[in-house]
Amino acid sequence: MKIGIPRGLLYYNYQTFIDSFFYELGCEIIYSENTNKTILDNGVKYCVDEACLPIKVFHGHVYSLREKSDMIFIPRIMRLYKNEFICPKFCGLPEMVKNSIPNLPPVIQDTLYADSKTVLKKWAFSIGEKITNDRRKIENAFSISLKKHKDSKKGIRDKNYKINVALSGHPYNIYDNFLNMNVIKKLNRLNVGVITEEKLNEEYINRQVLNLYKKPFWTFARNTYGFTTYLAENSLVDGIIYISSFACGIDSVVIELIKDRIGNFPFLILKIDEHTGEAGFDTRIEAFVDMIERRKGIEDNISASW
Repeated sequence: MKIGIPRGLLYYNYQTFIDSFFYELGCEIIYSENTNKTILDNGVKYCVDEACLPIKVFHGHVYSLREKSDMIFIPRIMRLYKNEFICPKFCGLPEMVKNSIPNLPPVIQDTLYADSKTVLKKWAFSIGEKITNDRRKIENAFSISLKKHKDSKKGIRDKNYKINVALSGHPYNIYDNFLNMNVIKKLNRLNVGVITEEKLNEEYINRQVLNLYKKPFWTFARNTYGFTTYLAENSLVDGIIYISSFACGIDSVVIELIKDRIGNFPFLILKIDEHTGEAGFDTRIEAFVDMIERRKGIEDNISASW
């Protein structure tokens, strides 16, 4: 059986588990290409106008798989932690795609509430039973995939750079090099190192969130707020760069919360959509790095006894 895997959204977080699980079940995995202009154009064409850029791009990835696969994997991911939820568009993603793109093969859209290993295992079995009746094979595939996922290295933490920044935002904005126009390489060329939230212990993230008047409803908001404010308040980076999708409701809230907490700490917001131009993008990054260099130069020349 050929299983189509779109390289979009949370694939960047869970690709090790997804790839291993279907491979162990004996499937032939058909991947969409890395995001490119054709995928973006088809995503814009077959998605509703109101959707954010990553959702549009995901539609493009699915469109590219429609004639190559027996089934396409589009899970309905509701939550990853108890009492928290993912972006609301994830909840209806299978319906969005099926109603927008014609002539799709069957879609694997089982709903995931990843509250515990038991719940995750039940979800894996509901998918595996669409492919094989051998429960032992599904059990083995689940165990191997879970171990590989836990052992996989996630995130970025550059070393030996003069300036270091926290690169924050939804993971699919950070790790899709087409969407963010290779922002990590651009920063490294400017002698700027990057750290992402996966490299910060979740205990520190959760501790920061306790200072809010209520617990965040969205997992992405909790992670981003805790990560950025902890690094800023403990002077572990020289600045924060937030990559935000235009029309993202979650980002519009969490950005204001971060700004309120960190005060005048260097903070650059890079908005992306299908119309974002690379020249303006580069100019803003270069100006931000120049500002940090000037700031560091001033601080380094202030007497400690002032």
